[in-house]
Amino acid sequence: MKKLIFLGFLCFLYGYNLNSQTTSSIRGKIIESTSKNPLKNVSVALEGNLLFTKTALNGDFHFKKINKGNYYILINFDGYFSQKIPINILDNTPIDLGIIYLQPIFIENEDSNLISLTDDDLLDDSERSSDYTSGLFQSSKDAYLKAAAFNFSQAWFKVRGYDSRYGTISINGIEMNKLYDGRPQWSNWGGLNDALRNQEFSNGISPSENTFGGILGTTNFITRASEYQAVSKVSLSSTNRSYTGRIMATYASGLLKNNWAFVVSGSRRTAQNGYFEGTTYNSWAGFIATEKIFNEHHSLNFTAFTSSNRRGKSSPNTQEVYDLRGYKYNSYWGNQEGDKRNSRIKEIFEPVVMLTHFYDNENFFLETTMAYQFGHIGNSRLGYFNAPNPDPTYWKYLPSSFLRFEDNLDYANAYLTEQEFLNNGQINWSNLYQINADNGNSLYYLYEDRVDDTQLSFNSKLNANLKDNINLNAGFSYKNLTSENYGNMLDLLGGNGFVDLDQYAIGDAQQNDLNNPNKLILENDKFQYNYTINAAITSAFAQIQSSQKKIDYFIGLNFMNTYYQRNGLFKNGTYATNSFGKGKKQSFSNFSTKIGLTYKYTGRHLVNINGAYVSNAPTIKTSFSNARVNNSITPNLTSEKIVTGDINYIFRSPKILSRLTAYYTKFSDGIETSFFFAEGLLGDQADFVNEIITGVNKKHIGVELSAEYQATSTIKLIIAGSFGQFTYDNNPQLYLQSESFIDENSDFGISYLKNYRISGTPQSAYSLGFEYRDPNYWWFQTNANLLSNNYLDISPLLRTDNFYIDADGVPFVDDKTGVEVTQNQVDALLKQEKFEAAFLVNIVGGKSWRIKGSYLGFFAGINNVLGEVFKTGGFEQSRNANYPELKQDNLLKKPIFGPKYWYGNDTSYYLNLYIRF
Repeated sequence: MKKLIFLGFLCFLYGYNLNSQTTSSIRGKIIESTSKNPLKNVSVALEGNLLFTKTALNGDFHFKKINKGNYYILINFDGYFSQKIPINILDNTPIDLGIIYLQPIFIENEDSNLISLTDDDLLDDSERSSDYTSGLFQSSKDAYLKAAAFNFSQAWFKVRGYDSRYGTISINGIEMNKLYDGRPQWSNWGGLNDALRNQEFSNGISPSENTFGGILGTTNFITRASEYQAVSKVSLSSTNRSYTGRIMATYASGLLKNNWAFVVSGSRRTAQNGYFEGTTYNSWAGFIATEKIFNEHHSLNFTAFTSSNRRGKSSPNTQEVYDLRGYKYNSYWGNQEGDKRNSRIKEIFEPVVMLTHFYDNENFFLETTMAYQFGHIGNSRLGYFNAPNPDPTYWKYLPSSFLRFEDNLDYANAYLTEQEFLNNGQINWSNLYQINADNGNSLYYLYEDRVDDTQLSFNSKLNANLKDNINLNAGFSYKNLTSENYGNMLDLLGGNGFVDLDQYAIGDAQQNDLNNPNKLILENDKFQYNYTINAAITSAFAQIQSSQKKIDYFIGLNFMNTYYQRNGLFKNGTYATNSFGKGKKQSFSNFSTKIGLTYKYTGRHLVNINGAYVSNAPTIKTSFSNARVNNSITPNLTSEKIVTGDINYIFRSPKILSRLTAYYTKFSDGIETSFFFAEGLLGDQADFVNEIITGVNKKHIGVELSAEYQATSTIKLIIAGSFGQFTYDNNPQLYLQSESFIDENSDFGISYLKNYRISGTPQSAYSLGFEYRDPNYWWFQTNANLLSNNYLDISPLLRTDNFYIDADGVPFVDDKTGVEVTQNQVDALLKQEKFEAAFLVNIVGGKSWRIKGSYLGFFAGINNVLGEVFKTGGFEQSRNANYPELKQDNLLKKPIFGPKYWYGNDTSYYLNLYIRF
C-alpha cells in the first residue's frame, strides 16, 4: 500500500512538472524573393532544441511544443543565401514569423562543370566509366561527396567502390535506371542542366521520401514547373573534353496569375574532334514542362524531354601502341576523302513524356506519375567476313609480332611495320571500299548493335504526417519494357550486299537465320541476330521516419517482383532448337529492409548508424547466357544479396562541419559477364566467347572523412578523403559460351579470385582544398588530390585450373626447370597490376555582375593543371589462356597480348559564360 501511495505521489509530481512547463509554437512561410513563389523542401532547424523540418509545398513550416528559452532559426537551401533568425520564447504565445524571403545566390556555381564530367562518362561497359559520381552527388553539400563529384571522378573514382547501378536515379519519382544493366543512362537528359537543377538527394542508405533506393544513394529530379525560379538565361560554353562547344537557353515563367507555369530549355553541343583523336560529338537536347494549379490541393504537370546524342568512341590500347602513337591515339577512325570517319559511333535517342498529378493538404502529400519512353540506342563497328582484320592495332600489324621468337628475330620487318604504323596507323577506308568493289559482295561492312526500347512506367508516392515528428513515406511503382535487339546494316562500303552467315561456324551452323538461309543483306536490313526481351517490375515500399529531441530513426521495407522473357525472331544455325520463339519466363521476388538511428548527443555532436539487407534481381544482361543467339539462361541464376552498414560521427559548429564514417558491405551471389575474342583457347578455331562467372562474393570496407573549416567569412579550408579495400571474397564458378562450347562442356570450373582487388576505381582518394568567396560576387577554389590503389581488371579465365593443366590433365612443365609448374610460379605470373598513384591539381572559379536587373557572369575550371599522365583503368586479355603462352608473352619487352589500358586527360579546361534576365 505504501508503494502505491509513493508511486502515486511521483506521478502527481511528474504531471505537475509537465503542466508547469511553458511551451509555445513557431511557424512561418518561406518565399523566393524575386519570383515570390513558395519554396518547398527548404531545411529549417531550431538551434538549441535539435528540431529539424522541411517546408511543405506552400512554403510553410511549423515547430510545436517549444519550451521557454532563446533559440535561432537556421534556414538553408541550395542556391540561396542562408538565414539565421533569433527567437525568444517568454510564454505560451504562438510565434508567427510570417513571410521569410530567401535571396538566390546569383553566382554560377560548380554545377556548371558537371556537364563536362557526365558527358565524358557516356561510354560502354567495356570502356572507361567514372560511374556518374558527378551527376549522382552534385546536390550534396558534404565536402567528401563534392570531392568525389568534382575532383576524384576524373580518375573514374567510385564512391565506396560501388557500381552506378547501386544508385537510384529518378525524375518525378519515375526510376530512370535501365532494366538491361541497372545503370542510369545519363545521356537521356545530357545538356539539360538548367532544367534539372531542382533535386532531392539522399546519401547511401539514408532515408528518401521518394523511393527505397539503392546502397549508393538516391537522386530525384523535380520538373514541377511552378517550383522553378522565374528566369530567362542563355549560356555559352567552351571546353576541350568530350565536346568543344555548347549553347544553352532556358526560360521559366514562374507561377503566373492564372495559376499556370511554364519551363522551356534547349541546348546544342558539338565537336569536330574531342579530346581523343577522331571522337566527333553531335548532340541537341530539348525540355518542356507546364503545370496548371487547379486549387490549393490539386495540380497537374506535363513534362517532355529528350537529348539526342551521337559521338565517336575511343579505343583502349596496349602499352606498345601508346608508346608508338601517344596517349590520345584512337584506332577506331581513319581518313575518308579528307574527313575523319570513326567506325565506333554511339547514337542515343530516347525521348520521355510524363504526366504528374499532385495532391497536397496540411498532413498529406500524394504524387502520381505516368511516363512513356521510346527510341533507340545504336553502337556501330566494322564487320568483316573471310578477310584480313581492318583494325590497325591488330597484333599481326605491330612490330612486336616480328620479335616474338628468340630464335627468329625479324628486325627488318619489325622496323617496316613500325614505320607503317607510325605513318598510316588508322583505318584505311579507301582500301575497304576497293576490296568490296573488286569482290562484288561486301567483305567489309559497317553495322550497329541496335536496341529499340519502349517502356511504360507508373509511380505513386505518399508522404503523410501521422502525428508530431512521425512521417510515413510509401510508394508503388510498375515498369513494363519491350526491347528489340538486332544487328542493323548501316553501310556496305561499296559492296552489292552481304550474305548473312557466321564465319566462325561450319555447315548449317553458319546460318544466322535458318528461316531465311543465305539471305542477301542490304543497308538498313536486320541480320546476325534479332530478338525481343519483355520485362516487367512491380515494387512497393514503406518507410517510417521519426525526429525526436535526442533521437531520430527510420525503418524502411521494400518488395519487388521482376520477370524477363526472351523471344527469338531468328532461328540460329548453331542453336536451331533453342533460339527461335519464346524462352522460359524468369521470375524473381526480392525483399529488402533498412534501418537507421541518429543520436544527438548535443546540437554539435551526432552519431548516426545505418544498416541494410538488400536483395536485387539479376539484370537482363546477366540473366541470359547469350541472348543474341539462344534462349539459354545463365547457370545458377539467382538474386544478389547485399549486407551493408555504416557508422558516422558528425560534428557541426559555426566554423567546422565534419563527418567521419566507417562502412562495411558484403555482396553475395553476384553474376559477371563479358565478351572477348579467343584464339588458341579453342584449338585452331577462333571465336567470340561469352564469359560468365556466377556466385561472386565481394567485400568492401573503408573509412571516409569530410571536413570544412570556415576560417573567415570569405575563406574556407576543405579536407576530404577515403581509404577502402575492395576485394573478391570467394572463388566463383566460370562458364564459357560460344559456338564451340555447348551446355555439357561450357563449365570451366572454379575461378580462383579470392583476395584479388576489385578494379575500376582508385581505392584511396584524398583532397585538400582552399576556397575564397568575395562579397563582390567572385570566387575561386583550388584542390590538390591524390588517388591511389587502382588496379588492373583481371581475367577470371586465367585463374582456373585450365590455365596450368594441359589437355592430358597434368600440370604444364616449366621449360627452364623441366619440372611441373608450381602454385608459386602461377601466382607470380598472375600477380595483379597496381597502377601508379595520380596527383591532380584542379582550379575553379567564377564572377558575376548585376546590370540593371540582369546578371552576367562566367565560370571557369582547369583540371589536372600539372598535366600528369596517369592510367585510369584497363584489363587483362584472355587470349593467352595457359601458363606457357602467357609466360612467353610476358618475357617479351613488348608483350603482344599485354593488358589494354585507358589513360586520363592531361590538362583540360571548361569555360561557361551566361546571362540571366
